[in-house]
Amino acid sequence: MKLMITIGITVFGFIGGWLGALLDHNPSGLGAWSLTLGTIGSFVGIWVGYKVGKNYLG
Repeated sequence: MKLMITIGITVFGFIGGWLGALLDHNPSGLGAWSLTLGTIGSFVGIWVGYKVGKNYLG
């Protein structure tokens, strides 16, 4: 389950940060939207990783 949560944090945090960088028009990824959506994406990744780990890995 720990591996699924780690993968979820990484993937969803990256996607959230990338979408935030697109909203900020800032390629460095250090804008307010990028940090906010990256954080939200990481929390979503924790939840998704937990659910996947619990449902499919027992």
